Amino acid sequence: MNEDPEVSAWLDALEHPRKDVILAVRHVFLEADARITETIKWQSPTFMYKGNLASIDPKAKRHVAVLFHRGAEIPGQHPLLEGDGKEARYARFGDLGAVDRGRSGLAAIVRAWCDSRS
Repeated sequence: MNEDPEVSAWLDALEHPRKDVILAVRHVFLEADARITETIKWQSPTFMYKGNLASIDPKAKRHVAVLFHRGAEIPGQHPLLEGDGKEARYARFGDLGAVDRGRSGLAAIVRAWCDSRS
């Protein structure tokens, strides 16, 4: 996994009621494809490969919200992605069970993004 020490330190300091869910989502992103990297951008963990793929919104408290900046460009059908705007899509995870249920779908989104940019 391409864990960035800056992101790890940021997450260590984070106080959030769903921190366990944030950490689980992070691991799905990083385990899905070796090309994915991460950084802190816009005061949130952001995942990238040849552009910004997604950021976790740490302001949401009832669930973990993941914003896919250019989600409309991700090829394929991905039921986890919500929204119908020109560019962005999002996914929400309320608990660890939701991450487990969405793990394969989230990994497929990451791989589709990376494959479309290679």
